[in-house]
Amino acid sequence: MKSSNIKRLALALASIFYLSACGEDVSSSSGDGFNKGKDTNTDFNQSLLVASIVDNVITPTFEGFSLRANEQITAINYYCQQEKAFELGSVNSTAVAESKTQAMNSWRTAMDSWQQAEMMQLQPLLNDDGALRNNIYSWPVNNTCGVDLDATYFKGGSVNGQPYDITKRTASRKSMVAIEYLLFNDNSAHSCTGSVVPDNWNNETEQYRKIARCEFAVEVAIDIFNNAQILLTQWLGTDSVSGYASKLKSAGSTDSDFATEHDAVNKLSDAIFYLDLFTKDGKLAEPLGLFANECGAQACPEAVEAKYSQHSLANIINNLTALKEFMQGQAEGDQTIIEGAIGFRDYLIDVGDQETADSIDANIIQAINAMQAYQSSLAQTLATNPEQVEQSHADVKKITDQLKSDFINSLALELPTTAAGDND
Repeated sequence: MKSSNIKRLALALASIFYLSACGEDVSSSSGDGFNKGKDTNTDFNQSLLVASIVDNVITPTFEGFSLRANEQITAINYYCQQEKAFELGSVNSTAVAESKTQAMNSWRTAMDSWQQAEMMQLQPLLNDDGALRNNIYSWPVNNTCGVDLDATYFKGGSVNGQPYDITKRTASRKSMVAIEYLLFNDNSAHSCTGSVVPDNWNNETEQYRKIARCEFAVEVAIDIFNNAQILLTQWLGTDSVSGYASKLKSAGSTDSDFATEHDAVNKLSDAIFYLDLFTKDGKLAEPLGLFANECGAQACPEAVEAKYSQHSLANIINNLTALKEFMQGQAEGDQTIIEGAIGFRDYLIDVGDQETADSIDANIIQAINAMQAYQSSLAQTLATNPEQVEQSHADVKKITDQLKSDFINSLALELPTTAAGDND
């Protein structure tokens, strides 16, 4: 992904963070269909809709990620112990390989959970220019050289003469992005090309570098879990009213952050437009070359979101799954229908637009099924069958076009400024 396009996506996400953190409306105030100041004028229970999405979709997702993040620590730490034992000759290479596979699978599981949370861009993830979100997952910003440098700083215990403290390090040197690089990149040489490089790194033994990387991966995993706990605390609050979840559910009440329930509904709607700029554009259009990327204006396997793990398709599928959950008002993994659970689908039907509700649901399923049918990774498919990726982009665009038109028009919601217009 070209640096200019990384900045475009990062700045767009930062604009969402900044405006929300300042309490400003991130929705457009002009243009056809933007619905500024309108309401649906129905008797639909919007408060129940907000509570259902908060309690049945968002909170379980955040809780699930925290659990997966904790399991990730255990798996990576065990792999690291096996690498150290191999150095001492007490285990064989098969045991090391099996433990590394377990560690990589723990990352994949945690990432699946996080990619659903990515569609839930709300406070506290939006606060401080998205600092909490970025500490958990810094994409589209990454810095593999920075990760290599910090692996050596952590190994040595200090940086710039001060004790190493991961909480003070920039997000691009840690987060789930860093763990992907540390676990899935088989090239043990550092990736730095400038004048600042890890001291003596390429002269160390292969085993030394594996252990240094896995030790740092454990530290990063601990930091991710700690940030996941911060997210849960700030989302749920330390009492029944202080968390952002409660603020959403109390919309329309006295002294609420939201004057009406519809304002809270609009905030939830804003979050799912992540699918437009970041899923459709950043994860599909840019690697396809519809925007300039590091290969120029052409299909570019190097520009996919998760190139080391080849997890890019799963990330997109999980983004779509989260949207499906917003539509139905409960988590996809629930085997039984939650009594009283309602989602955006129910709201659309209530205002007389079952056609849009059915169409969005069908298009989500179509897009997911088509991506699950890929025979190889997104990067490999870009190289061998770019037309299939173009179809996936078209499938997702069909959904985002509906969100930007029929969806917001029928529900009298405001379109986020980041989704106004289309560049592909």
